[in-house]
Amino acid sequence: MATVGPWRFFLPRVGQYAIVLAVAISLNFFLPRLMPGSPLALLAGVEPSELTQEERQALISEAGLDQPMIVQYFRYWGNVLTFNFGKSFRMNEPIGELILDRLPWTLLITLTALLLSSLIGIALGVLAAWRRGRASDVASLNTMIALESTPSFWLGMLFVALFSVTLGWLPSYGAVTPGATLSPWETIVDVAAHAAMPILTLTILSVPGIFLTMRYSTLSVMGEDFIRTAQAKGLTNTQVLSRHVVRNAIVPVSTVIALRLGFAFGGTVVIETVFSYPGLGRLVFEAVSSRDYPVMQATFLVFTIAVLIANTLADLLYPRLDPRTRT
Repeated sequence: MATVGPWRFFLPRVGQYAIVLAVAISLNFFLPRLMPGSPLALLAGVEPSELTQEERQALISEAGLDQPMIVQYFRYWGNVLTFNFGKSFRMNEPIGELILDRLPWTLLITLTALLLSSLIGIALGVLAAWRRGRASDVASLNTMIALESTPSFWLGMLFVALFSVTLGWLPSYGAVTPGATLSPWETIVDVAAHAAMPILTLTILSVPGIFLTMRYSTLSVMGEDFIRTAQAKGLTNTQVLSRHVVRNAIVPVSTVIALRLGFAFGGTVVIETVFSYPGLGRLVFEAVSSRDYPVMQATFLVFTIAVLIANTLADLLYPRLDPRTRT
């Protein structure tokens, strides 16, 4: 019966996630269509004024844009459920292939940045709370608050100016060196060099939220009676931190880390544009700039699903971190 608790905690969330996904899919359909302008120029490849009325109507009909909005809506639902995202208006390529080509690059920088920011944020948050009120705590707290309000594009441009233009250490754009013939090891180094600045930018912007949550949670746990009991038993500070403080304080941070995955995916739109990195974020920017509705819908849906998956994992992990939810 001990295994029932976690599922009892998790199963009610499934219905909530289903509602969130349904609302997200609906917004995903309607919002691009509320944007000003028309995709007709993209469909034709020329200015709409250069087309005859028959040519315009044929293009609109081929794209399904001549149907009533409600018909387009339910057709979109059918396409989503069958993973049929159609073709890009701008590139005339299957959207599924575009996403599969771009997704690995985005996963590389977002997951790496999330791992690094989680480790750094948790460690610094615990240390700051343990040294509450001291100069190091005040300095780290002020630094994190400043970083939390730093624009991602400004930080990215700063790194380009420093590490690429001034020092010449890292490439400023792309994911690989174009036209280069490299060995497997050289390819790994080349990919890492191109990903370094996007990862660094995402990591720095993700650390403050995790740090602030961990610091507050650690301070709350340190005020509990069982911490004073552990100290009275003669445990060292390291033992108290590792066995009691961190283990209990990290529970709410797991949810924040899951939310930070959504922040990281959303942040790639700006960061990948700054570094011309060929991921999903760059694809979103290109689609929005050109009113490529199908690509916008598909990429936004991928972002939504990524956030829901992260929150699902957090909900499954929560009972393991907090035994009180198992009963």
